[in-house]
Amino acid sequence: MALINSDVTCYGSSRNMATDLTEQEEKVIQEFLEEINVTQERRQRSPVSWSTGCKFLMAKKFDLKRAIDLFNSHESTRHKEDLHTIDPNDRYLQRELATEKFTILPGRDNTGAAVALFSARLHYPPQTTHQVVLKSLIYQLDAALESVETQRNGLVFIYDMTESKYANFDYDLSIKILNLLKGAYPARLKRVLIVTAPLWFKAPFKILRLFVQEKLRKRVFIISASELNVYIPKETLPIQLGGSQEPCHKVWLQMCYLCSTNQQPDLNTYFTSCVTGSYLSQRSISRSLSNDNDNHMSDFDSESSKDTVNEKHTNEDREKEKEEEFDAMDHKASEENFQSIMSQEDKDINRKRKTSESRKRSSDLSAVSESATDGMPCKKRPPSSGSNILDDSIHMPDSPGTDVQQLLSKINSLKRKGLFAEYASIKMEPPTGTFNNSKIKANVPKNRYTDVLCYDHSRVVLPVCEDDPSSDYINANYVDGYMQKNAFISTQGPLPKTFVDFWRMVWHNQCRIIVMTTRTVERSRMKCGQYWPSEEDTDEQFEEFIVYNQGVTENDDFTESVLVLHNINTGESFQVLHLQFTSWPDYGVPPAAPFLDFLFRVRSAQETATKEMGSAWTGHPLGPPIVVHCSAGIGRTGTFITVDICLRRLEHVGTVDVKETVRRIRSQRAFSIQMPDQYVFCHQVIIEHAQRQGLINSLESISLDGSDSDSD
Repeated sequence: MALINSDVTCYGSSRNMATDLTEQEEKVIQEFLEEINVTQERRQRSPVSWSTGCKFLMAKKFDLKRAIDLFNSHESTRHKEDLHTIDPNDRYLQRELATEKFTILPGRDNTGAAVALFSARLHYPPQTTHQVVLKSLIYQLDAALESVETQRNGLVFIYDMTESKYANFDYDLSIKILNLLKGAYPARLKRVLIVTAPLWFKAPFKILRLFVQEKLRKRVFIISASELNVYIPKETLPIQLGGSQEPCHKVWLQMCYLCSTNQQPDLNTYFTSCVTGSYLSQRSISRSLSNDNDNHMSDFDSESSKDTVNEKHTNEDREKEKEEEFDAMDHKASEENFQSIMSQEDKDINRKRKTSESRKRSSDLSAVSESATDGMPCKKRPPSSGSNILDDSIHMPDSPGTDVQQLLSKINSLKRKGLFAEYASIKMEPPTGTFNNSKIKANVPKNRYTDVLCYDHSRVVLPVCEDDPSSDYINANYVDGYMQKNAFISTQGPLPKTFVDFWRMVWHNQCRIIVMTTRTVERSRMKCGQYWPSEEDTDEQFEEFIVYNQGVTENDDFTESVLVLHNINTGESFQVLHLQFTSWPDYGVPPAAPFLDFLFRVRSAQETATKEMGSAWTGHPLGPPIVVHCSAGIGRTGTFITVDICLRRLEHVGTVDVKETVRRIRSQRAFSIQMPDQYVFCHQVIIEHAQRQGLINSLESISLDGSDSDSD
């Protein structure tokens, strides 16, 4: 393999036939070998083998140029760190391996990725060298990569900082490991999970952040031990990390020795494979089963659902203050100030405990308040039925409205403070319906937040399964579009226990477009479950549905995933485009321009999908409902829908009525537009669009005072 006795093992001539390659993939491997081996011959080095070429190309999804760049970076790192050969009998390596600080777990994650574990508390920098540590890592990673399943599905790296001290941390070594894993080793790095990071680590991690953003982008997460099984199945994790596994490091080292000495052991006897199958492809695709006890996520999501949306914002403000404290700390924190920092951490733990107790009390009070709200008199609003009727939308050009020039004048006159006051008047209006179904005991755990429930009159009703009356419930509402009944489905970010319900909803409503306006994790807080396979050429099963990811396209501000939704019971399938807007900042609102680009990409995709449905779609000409969600399904979701309705009306009759639009949306999805700065943002986007269209002078601009607050 790659770095072990490189003149022989890495560049042997054996061709690995177990990889189940397509004809095109084999052709790319041959092109890779032809180009690389010319260089190898010129440098008087042994030729690269077929199996080695396959590993580099697997790591880069058979992108020839990227694979060649990876190989060159791999070679450069090997020479720079003096890693030409790794002797499994070297006594320094043996001593390093015996510490058990680094190992490969016998289980995998739900996508089939291998799981590497580095226990920081077992690392003592004065007792070893960077070279020996890197050799230990590579020695074991090489063995793990002998598994075709690992080549296909990649690697998850857990950096466990539980009970670690400042003396265990080596900044330079951390940089080298990250550099190796991301840009100089032939394995797909799925994510890096930093577990139980102490307070003192957060300061140097701020210095790492620029590196992380450049090299690993969205793949690094700082999480608590209780959140680890959000990413890794419990049966894969060791007991000390809340799992049920008792991995034997000695057994793993025996496997490594057999691999390093070319004895070709059966790695399947060590690894616990995920459930696999083939679907819409001749090659093996990883599949993970999902149910209420599945390990896509953990009960951490249930814990999140105990929070209220208002508490979530309060907690995030507190986190922002704490992050500013971390920024102010010097990343060169030394051994002398370590004790004082740890003392501060103890205080922080106590503060968190008190916050948790306060949160529970607030949640209980919120539930009582919500019940009282149901008895309040309601303003009459048109009901929403779930049909697709051309002229039955609540958003018609019946209110007076204003043209964009008048809107601009209004904005500049009211300023931010005035728009905030206008929003406050909307927010003071009581709910226009009941939430009885959301409060049924069996349905309560299906709500992400206790104070974000869905109206009974406009809720999405699912077909009942196996005489379970509660199986018809999902926290989702139909919301009309401009002159289009049920143009949208506004819903919360799915929880693990509602993944199946979510895909049932998509299937029975024939939805072709899913709009996601949040990330799954923001500031180490779960915003939404990973309800779809994020890696291309993988699939996941949710009871009777299989969701297969045909391809992923990453743009600057959003990510497109082409999914195929397959119903096992009927044998039918259709394509769903998943559009995730990734440029909404943790605080505030995004720039208007990229948001507009995203909205019109969604419209274009919906138009294309509706045309492709042909005679199979007999509803509104603009197509079936578009599923829109964020975390709670009211803030960013309501913002997206408001802007779409306003722009369609502007295109149709030349006027908009933002206030009335928001009021009407809130009559179908309670509390839509959650924060005042989201209300202001809707106005800003309309003006940006008007300038693009030449409806107003591009030199005219919005003048707002004050600063943005945070939003969902």
